Amino acid sequence: QLQLVESGGGLVQPGGSLRLSCAVSSPLSLDYYSIGWFRQAAGKEREGVSCLGTGGRTNVYLESVEGRFTISRDVNKDVVYLQMFSLKPEDTGVYYCAARDYLVTLCGPNSIEPTYWGQGTQVTVSP
Repeated sequence: QLQLVESGGGLVQPGGSLRLSCAVSSPLSLDYYSIGWFRQAAGKEREGVSCLGTGGRTNVYLESVEGRFTISRDVNKDVVYLQMFSLKPEDTGVYYCAARDYLVTLCGPNSIEPTYWGQGTQVTVSP
């Protein structure tokens, strides 16, 4: 059973930075899963922020975070990161790490719903 634990959220001023971490616990290799970061702001639908590229494809980013956020993974530690720069108030929300078995599209067009979810970490961008 896959377990995902997020950390690194907090309160930051506009223009600031945060790095979120998702610790992945699984009897299988991280390569078996498709993994991404999602967020949900109060009163809004959840959206895919960024997903690791699979099957040789590049990483996927929500248009509004392109150039400001970077998703990466540490293969030695089984951790997936979301580095966030130039944060804006509209980036505020609960950020979730999520995954699904096999190489599938979790972010962007024709995406499918992740199966596994972490508990979420709050990110608040405010003066």
